[in-house]
Amino acid sequence: MPIISRGFHGRARDARHKLPPGQYETADFPVLSAGPTPTVDLDDWEFTIRTETGARHIWNWADFMALPAETPTVDLHCVTKWSKFDTEWQGVSLDVLLEAVATGAEYALVHSYGDYTTNLPLEDLLDGQAWIAYRYDGEELAPEHGGPARLLIPHLYFWKSAKWVRGIQLLDDEERGFWENIGYHDYGDPWREQRYQGD
Repeated sequence: MPIISRGFHGRARDARHKLPPGQYETADFPVLSAGPTPTVDLDDWEFTIRTETGARHIWNWADFMALPAETPTVDLHCVTKWSKFDTEWQGVSLDVLLEAVATGAEYALVHSYGDYTTNLPLEDLLDGQAWIAYRYDGEELAPEHGGPARLLIPHLYFWKSAKWVRGIQLLDDEERGFWENIGYHDYGDPWREQRYQGD
């Protein structure tokens, strides 16, 4: 007798959601980090955008919280193969932060407290594709998930959504970040399974 009857396809998936190749769905929110969770005092927190010419745009926590917020609901896809659907966030769009920044740069290098970095094309931060998020599921973002604030770029693998974010450096030429320097893909598109260099 077969273990699975012919014609059985399992539970129907919500038509709004699709898993990228090689992914499985989880209801949990796994915690993965490259190092220890840094302690970031909100009185000391700053977010800086530095252009390729050296110009700096700086927000402290009070300045940042005064900016208009958005509440995106997005799917997450981790390079370790889990995907989580319908995650709810609150944060500031990168469109707002970059609105007054004069730049001709094509690339960005994201910096975090704890010295983590990740790279991506600047265009992937624009047009409603990315946020600096400080709330998750109606609560302040927990430190283990990147609080007080993390980058959120749901169309790329989740390692690109840097935790404990403190700034973005705009560059004329691409510069690899932490995981990219040890073999992860420079871009990280989950739909193309760009997990590692050469994928």
